[in-house]
Amino acid sequence: MRAIQYSGYGAEPRLVGLPGPECPPDGVIVSVRATGVCRSDWHAWRGHDPVPLPMVPGHEFAGVVAATGPLVCAFSVGDRVTAPFVNGCGRCEWCHAGHAQVCPDQTQPGFTHAGSFAEQVVVRAADFNLVRLPDDVDFVTAASLGCRFATSYHALTVQGRLKAGEWLLVVGCGGVGMSAVMVGVALGARVLAVDPSPEARARATELGAESVLPLADPDAVRAVTGGGADVSLDAVGTGATAAAAVLGLRRRGRHVQVGLMLDRHADAPLPWGPVIAHELEVVGSHGMAAVDYPELLALITAGTLDPRSLVGRVVDLAEAGAALMALDAPVPAAAGIVVATL
Repeated sequence: MRAIQYSGYGAEPRLVGLPGPECPPDGVIVSVRATGVCRSDWHAWRGHDPVPLPMVPGHEFAGVVAATGPLVCAFSVGDRVTAPFVNGCGRCEWCHAGHAQVCPDQTQPGFTHAGSFAEQVVVRAADFNLVRLPDDVDFVTAASLGCRFATSYHALTVQGRLKAGEWLLVVGCGGVGMSAVMVGVALGARVLAVDPSPEARARATELGAESVLPLADPDAVRAVTGGGADVSLDAVGTGATAAAAVLGLRRRGRHVQVGLMLDRHADAPLPWGPVIAHELEVVGSHGMAAVDYPELLALITAGTLDPRSLVGRVVDLAEAGAALMALDAPVPAAAGIVVATL
């Protein structure tokens, strides 16, 4: 099969021919029709998030079931599907409670095993991890959900408990941040988006943000929101942006950390004085379990949420490696998400 593979961290991802994957007894092989190019793939390729080498990247995908293992009951060859980037084992207490995104035995295409920059990808524990696609959700739209919209949706609805009419502060308007803006608007929240890029702020406004700022200055945030945001989300992942998002909260507000805190930011401090005195909540968020996808898909089929509007370019699989390397440079907000089709 055709696949994009890199042999070392920072090495050029190349189009190669590889043997097709073997189907696990409890899994399926998905013929990939579309796969997103995500900054998480870039982190792995650059070695910030170490993976086994060589590696086929890709964890945001949609396609058609090509083969099923003998233990699979709920899916058949020909089914149109997607899957979260975190695949739970389906057996542990976390999976049984509906929290596969924190499964201690999770697998992740493109990180623990070969991913979706290929003609075929394996999904283990398929009855538990696969998501059936509605007929009116196309493959490109479905591939754009994986690590951006699904992550934002879980972060805001479950971890942040965002309600209609509340103020949402989104710090950083890249792929995840812009998705959070759109999800917040779809949920009826009032969104304040923060990004130093004028282009990103303009795009956030187009997508429904009520107000925008170049910096998450606490005084400016309080002035806009009338005392601070009810929920804040840091989509960047630095000590400064996380702290600014926390300081932008009103009393008893909720902060959700979505941006990966890597390298020197892994142990970054937070402003614990306000956290304690104002009874703030600080929680992390990591993807979304398959069991929660129907709610997100319902927003799309109802026309309330349009992930396709964030897709900037659709390329061929052969171009996915170049699109991944291009993430070395900052991506303008107008460029949108890159999705490779097969």
